[in-house]
Amino acid sequence: MANDTCFNQQTCKPGLFWTLLGLGGIVVLGMLYAFFTLEHHGHVLTGMDNQIVWGLPHVFAVFLIVAASGVLNVASIGSVFGKQIYKARAPLSGMLALAMLAGGLAVLVLDLGRPDRLIVAMTYYNFKSIFAWNMIFYNGFFAIVGLYLITLMDRKLKAYSKPIGFIAFLWRLGLTTATGSIFGFLVARAGYNSAMMAPMFIIMSFAYGLAVFLVVQTAMYKWNNLSLDERILSRMKNLLGVFIAASLYFTVVFHLTNLYFAKQWEFERFILLEGGVYTALFWLGQIVIGGLVPLALLYSPGARQSIGTVMVAALLVIIGGIAQMYVTIVGGQAFPLDLFPGYAESSSFHDGVVHAYAPTIYEFLLGFGGIGVAFVLTVAAVRAFKFLPQDDFKTLEAEEA
Repeated sequence: MANDTCFNQQTCKPGLFWTLLGLGGIVVLGMLYAFFTLEHHGHVLTGMDNQIVWGLPHVFAVFLIVAASGVLNVASIGSVFGKQIYKARAPLSGMLALAMLAGGLAVLVLDLGRPDRLIVAMTYYNFKSIFAWNMIFYNGFFAIVGLYLITLMDRKLKAYSKPIGFIAFLWRLGLTTATGSIFGFLVARAGYNSAMMAPMFIIMSFAYGLAVFLVVQTAMYKWNNLSLDERILSRMKNLLGVFIAASLYFTVVFHLTNLYFAKQWEFERFILLEGGVYTALFWLGQIVIGGLVPLALLYSPGARQSIGTVMVAALLVIIGGIAQMYVTIVGGQAFPLDLFPGYAESSSFHDGVVHAYAPTIYEFLLGFGGIGVAFVLTVAAVRAFKFLPQDDFKTLEAEEA
């Protein structure tokens, strides 16, 4: 029996561990192959050009960064708001946050064409640029969450976990605000220029992060031949439902706000009705697959006893999140810039027309490589350290009473 359940994975199913590590390693190798190919031949091998400069790799990168911020919310609920079942999950939450941010930033660095340019971004700061502020938030996130993780896992430093957890909570809100503001501050793009971007990214990060956490937690319990307590599953699936509903609400408000302004009508018609793949991804991917179907699953009869139903809902939220990022990032660039308001213009650069974009295999390899980096780091971490949540059911019963 001792070998059937192992909380640090040291002796439990080593074959599965090496299999998972190998599969993740293959994805990372594909990422490196794409990087070196593009480094040699240039980005002409991608579908990106001077109209769409942020493509599929950036979709995955931004999703991972936003989800990294959101997954830390699990730890914040425990440390900042004192909820016991989330305190037990705080170490896993912090580790996932670091792994996913590393995966997202790996994509951005390898897509630079010349990664050495990162040195410039790290040593010279233009404080009028939101990109410079994001560099500060990314570096600070690694430092603060890393320190927070140490206080959670070292009994001697346990007393410092709450104040540092509060700092981490505020910092992650700032990071997501800065990430959303990248788009909100781009006034030239009709699909970006909105003060709603920052709060919308924050609430979406809650949904994406909790969905990722539920998937990883379920896999770890399965790996250890354990089952998640029904009461804990019920609380977490209800919280995910609240975050999904809030994300849908902010999406509705965002588009209604745009429709209030006559200058945004053309963009809204493009995204909601006439945008082809972007319209399909918005309605089918973001709204139906990423919102309505997960809500129906989470609040269906018997969902609190069915980990499979909750897992499917969480996976659909992740898929819908990637679709949402594609619509926001690529769709926002595909819609033409309004260079001369009130006039029609055309040129050899196709000004005034919707720009076509088709990602190539190298972009897929880069994007999925970011997920591969986060996956490999997570598999190695849960093997080496005690990240499996261990619940104190006496305290849980006291909370319920």
